[in-house]
Amino acid sequence: MRKLIIGIVFLVALGLVVDFGSAAYAEYRVSRELRAGASLTADPEVTVHGFPFLTQAWDGKYENIEIRAQGVQSDVVGEVTIESTLLGVSAPLSDLVDGSVKALPVDHLSGRMLIDATDLGRFLDIPDLQVSAPPASKSDGTGGSGGSGMPTAGGVVLTGTVPVGPIETTVSVQADLVLDGGQVKIVASDFYFGPEGHADFTIPEPLAPAILGLFTRTIDPRELPFGVQPTEVYAEGSQIVIEGVGNNVTIDLNELQSR
Repeated sequence: MRKLIIGIVFLVALGLVVDFGSAAYAEYRVSRELRAGASLTADPEVTVHGFPFLTQAWDGKYENIEIRAQGVQSDVVGEVTIESTLLGVSAPLSDLVDGSVKALPVDHLSGRMLIDATDLGRFLDIPDLQVSAPPASKSDGTGGSGGSGMPTAGGVVLTGTVPVGPIETTVSVQADLVLDGGQVKIVASDFYFGPEGHADFTIPEPLAPAILGLFTRTIDPRELPFGVQPTEVYAEGSQIVIEGVGNNVTIDLNELQSR
């Protein structure tokens, strides 16, 4: 009986090793294909969720595959992070591991482009830019994160040092995040003085439109994964997130980064 138990434990352990090893190798192969196709400087992270992996591989249907690539060069805002979640991916295991698969049918695809404050600051020519959601209050109606890192749709606070006449001044503005015809508009609508209404800067009224204009810009999110069209934009922590979704689509592994 003891030998039987030891044998069963050994077989289970061996099965786990084989399953995890197969998943890791498939993730590696897909990562290499994505890197080559998108001309990335590093292998993106690829995670195949669901256990056991070999059962999914046998069926040729994968429940959930997540992709994340950092430091992706953008023609618009410098470096960005792109993420994609693929639900219901159809592909034979043999094609995944030998690199012969290019087109993958996907039941549901969501893709995101994350722009951090540093790169957004370079884009706006405000090097010390900070991004934050306005604190939740009864008056603003945003339900902001207040630094918690939760998404806040629609509004964001941008803080940075800009020229106010001859003086470099650190100011904060309330900006709206607007999705318009596939493009994202950051529109500074007013100055922001904090939840208590106290200001540590003053802006002469004649200069106000020009100062707000320094925080206003349009982003063309061409780096969304697999050419998905943007459907939502929001602030999350210190980042601007542009997200798009698609259903029943076929993706090309060479087009992780569309241009």
